[in-house]
Amino acid sequence: MDFKKRARELVSKMSLAEKMSQMKFDSPPIERLGIPGYNWWNEGLHGVARSGSAACFPQAIGMAATFDPSLVFRIGEAVSKEARAKYNGYRIFGGTGIYQGLTLWSPNINIFRDPRWGRGHETYGEDPYLTAVTGAAYVDGLQGDDEKYRRVDATLKHFAVHSGPESSRHSFDVQPSKRDLWQTYLFAFDYIIRKSRVAAVMGAYNRLDGVPCCGSEELLEENLRGRMGFEGYVVSDCGAIYDFYNGHGTSPDAPHAAAQAVKAGCDLNCGGAYASLNVAYETGLLTEEDIDRSVIRLFEARMRLGMFDDDCPYNSIPKDAYDTKEHAALSREAAVDSIVLLKNNGILPLNPGKKYAVIGPVADDKLVLLGNYHGTPKKTTTLQRGIIEEVEAAGGSVLCARGCHIVCKDLGSWEENPLREALVAASEADIVIMCLGLNPTFEGEEGDGYNSQRGGDKPDIDIPEVQLELFREIAKLGKPIVFVSVSGSCLNLCEADEKADAVLQCFYPGAEGGYALADVLFGRVSPSGRLPLTFYRSTDDLPPFDDYSMENRTYRYFKGKPLYPFGFGLSYTSFSYSFKNAKKTDSGITIKLSVKNTGSRDSKEAVTLYLAAGDNEDEPPVRLIYLKKIFIRAGDEFELDCEIEQDALKYADSVGNYRMPSGSRLVLAGSCRDESAKARKIIQL
Repeated sequence: MDFKKRARELVSKMSLAEKMSQMKFDSPPIERLGIPGYNWWNEGLHGVARSGSAACFPQAIGMAATFDPSLVFRIGEAVSKEARAKYNGYRIFGGTGIYQGLTLWSPNINIFRDPRWGRGHETYGEDPYLTAVTGAAYVDGLQGDDEKYRRVDATLKHFAVHSGPESSRHSFDVQPSKRDLWQTYLFAFDYIIRKSRVAAVMGAYNRLDGVPCCGSEELLEENLRGRMGFEGYVVSDCGAIYDFYNGHGTSPDAPHAAAQAVKAGCDLNCGGAYASLNVAYETGLLTEEDIDRSVIRLFEARMRLGMFDDDCPYNSIPKDAYDTKEHAALSREAAVDSIVLLKNNGILPLNPGKKYAVIGPVADDKLVLLGNYHGTPKKTTTLQRGIIEEVEAAGGSVLCARGCHIVCKDLGSWEENPLREALVAASEADIVIMCLGLNPTFEGEEGDGYNSQRGGDKPDIDIPEVQLELFREIAKLGKPIVFVSVSGSCLNLCEADEKADAVLQCFYPGAEGGYALADVLFGRVSPSGRLPLTFYRSTDDLPPFDDYSMENRTYRYFKGKPLYPFGFGLSYTSFSYSFKNAKKTDSGITIKLSVKNTGSRDSKEAVTLYLAAGDNEDEPPVRLIYLKKIFIRAGDEFELDCEIEQDALKYADSVGNYRMPSGSRLVLAGSCRDESAKARKIIQL
């Protein structure tokens, strides 16, 4: 079926005004042509969002922490089936409203370059290759594999070079080097577009080298459609074209801004700027051919989603196939795999038959399960509830105390002061489980929650002082402490690492987060999560927030010593690695690697390989080039043929061209740091 031809024929029957109306995200019906109204805005970051009941999977940063693209693919499948189920119900009303359609504005594949960025937990972390393979898996899961139709449209965002500060995103101009641009900021876009035939791309708010991203011909035409070969449609971020004349000052008014965006290749406007397309046309800023190009792309997409056909196989997905038991089980599996064990002096796994105190302001907080851009799961299990159910089922007991407010320190004399309750609970317990950190109201998008005055960004990476004081008071009692850090980003865990017996990082884990945490704490499952970003020791380790140079940023370029490096994560068992051989192939390199479970527990293991740059200054000093999650029973050995693709090996030179490394190189297994690698091998490239 030639959808482009069909789209061209349908668009040819429209008046110019009708065509222009279809370039707005809330496209009205054209009844004379049998075209229903359609609202393009829908969200699916880690579940169908803002549309009532839906499964809630771990936040994107948690999905990245699984280090398992195959699991992320399964999540993408589940999310898209729920989106279809809801659409199949909504379409009986003759059109769809906001958050009811098949065009999901996800995933967010921007690089989490600075842990202060509030939206960082929407991403897959700080590494371009991890972001690329995880994002590609999610896109493939979302869009399906039918030869004719797409299950939903995935949308890569935000194109490009966008990762804070949120407070200045409507006026900020980013000027990265060409090496950083292609090696870091555009790598995942380039990879996913070529691998996954993604349907759509969303432009960013900011300027890139002086030009607003949604109106940059160099960015959208030369790089996106030209160099990367993108064939889909481009949508603006919401209000981004308004920013041309009201934030960036690069256009005098709405008609000029709208014309600039359309000519650059932005087909669909989220916002009101394209209401001025008629003025832009009448004043000669746009031609009808400019309009046709975009509208044809948009209707080709709608046709590929089966909106005008009766034979689309996805129409048969039942209208009630959302928030199912199967998807809850998948959410729990993903949440378990996303939890990262950072320290364990032998206290874990715990015996559930003992007496526990669960303390902390995020322990019973539903918000820490959901992250942002989430739906409304019919059932949620907080971290505290998961622990209680596990312990009480085994005959143990649990005392609970909030201990402090999440951030407020100075309380009025009439307000609750829960510290004493926490001290009593801890003194009565055998072991204290402290759940401290943030919830999504403290790190998010511009306008979100408590940090709205900072645009959603964090001022630093510190745990709120009132929570640290609670931790210090509990630590004085001398009881064993398991410290559960809850956040969507890096926090300074130096004090926890020093004083607690065990430390775990729990990224916003989804509706099943409490059960997942209990699975790990009490040893039903061995932890296998890995950090998708560096955990620094101090905010002082970070360059200025608005500096987009990659110098001294992320594990690839950081010159200091992190508390916990990218890719770090402990297990309840142990693994040994040994390289067998390596050979160069037409498609990259194949490295034969043996991984043995040398401990006493069955466990998953995230197998990772890193390439050291040697003397080539164009390359990052070290970078991830391979990952695969495997399950190995205690005592078993698994032999892997690690196929390392050219895309993982390539690097960008000083003018932004991709090159292949050559010569003798060091490959590290299991760690990005040479001193903690589980095996090393010199290979010839």
